[in-house]
Amino acid sequence: MARLILNGKSAQLPEVREAVFSRRAAGDALEVRATWEAGDAERMAEQAAHDGVDRVIAGGGDGTLNEVVNGLMRVPRERRPVLGILPLGSANDFVTSLDLPLACEPALEAALSLPAHRVDVPRLDDWHFLNMATAGFGAEITWSTPKGLKRLLGGGAYSLIGAVKAWRINHYAGRIRWQDGERRVEVCLLAVGNGRQSGGGHVLTPQATLDDGRLDVLILHDIGSVTQLRAMRHELETRPARGTHVDTLRVDWLAFEADEEVPLTLDGEPARRQGFTVTIDPAALWLAVSPTCPLLSRPA
Repeated sequence: MARLILNGKSAQLPEVREAVFSRRAAGDALEVRATWEAGDAERMAEQAAHDGVDRVIAGGGDGTLNEVVNGLMRVPRERRPVLGILPLGSANDFVTSLDLPLACEPALEAALSLPAHRVDVPRLDDWHFLNMATAGFGAEITWSTPKGLKRLLGGGAYSLIGAVKAWRINHYAGRIRWQDGERRVEVCLLAVGNGRQSGGGHVLTPQATLDDGRLDVLILHDIGSVTQLRAMRHELETRPARGTHVDTLRVDWLAFEADEEVPLTLDGEPARRQGFTVTIDPAALWLAVSPTCPLLSRPA
């Protein structure tokens, strides 16, 4: 038995209803639960595991997927069902990087039928995420992009807002620590990736994989002029371990102690913290993906 946990705003979409009826007609045992308010998807995912459901499908955008992941992580590891994804959001960064279908019916079929592969689940303080956490500039874009514009332009909305804000980039001073060292830095953008892209198609951690037990980190820092912005863009193409404006790390954990409150996103959902620690739980969830998924270091 599979259970689709569907964002309530998407429950009446004709393409969603047609996809559900089509899969049932094809013989799939599929229940549907629709959310009403924030927190419902988390509770429903946890309940699905307690009910013995074999596969839970998160139907919605980043927020729905994030809640479902957190609900499943509240269940003992051996009782967690397989997680599938029905993408109904504006950017769909994680699904795109997984190379999963975006159209409703093939996406639901894939979520129900693809093999399961164990993937890592990072955690920022007390909240789990599956794709990426960002602090600083990327999070500011997410905070300032109106929901209506997201729906109208999709991922392009993030790029539009980002282009406007690029001329007045904020920096957040603080200390970054990880298992091999620490440093003081003026952060423009800090990205901690389990997946590879965020913010509507921006590939921030291109070498990240979901099953290596590590976190890939991108730090953009000390960008105060157009000349420095151009230099940063050049460094982003070469990805130095320690550059003038770009640093990359692969870590077991990472902590950022900022001098002021910093805007964050966890799988695209906004938050604010002055300090935080990111850790990773290796092989914590079963995820329905293709055996050729580019984010796997080992075949599914």
